[in-house]
Amino acid sequence: MNVIVAVDENWAIGREGDQLFYIPEDLRRFKALTLGHGVILGRKTLATFPGGRPLKGRRNLILSRDPAFAPEGAEVYRDLDSLLAAAPEDAFVIGGESVYRALLSRCDTAYVTRVEASFPADRYFPNLDALPEWRAEEVSPPMEHQGLTYRYVTYRARRA
Repeated sequence: MNVIVAVDENWAIGREGDQLFYIPEDLRRFKALTLGHGVILGRKTLATFPGGRPLKGRRNLILSRDPAFAPEGAEVYRDLDSLLAAAPEDAFVIGGESVYRALLSRCDTAYVTRVEASFPADRYFPNLDALPEWRAEEVSPPMEHQGLTYRYVTYRARRA
């Protein structure tokens, strides 16, 4: 599996149920990488999408313990084991915090957008630079959007 995430310099990903920033080029990259693949996400992350609807052109696999939660166009799994049994190998984990933490150890590649700024936040992604099992393999040149400098960093898991 893969993971895709946008973080600030403190590995923050969200605040009060929303992303910290929106960079149009990063959203296009997200779409290009995930289109045609499975995406794994939590119920709260789905609620942040336009209309709270699943992403088009992707197999949406949602982890939720709520037995009444059944959005049209998505597959809902009540536990991690059943989700993992159904998830394709090339799926992308797309959030939120608890889903990232639950599945990061099962991912081989992490596509990270690193913004060189700090934002107030209440949700975080694990700091891959501090984890010995991950290494940065590709780093893009710096890019800018409305005063925010960012880079794309591809991390790969080191497997024993």
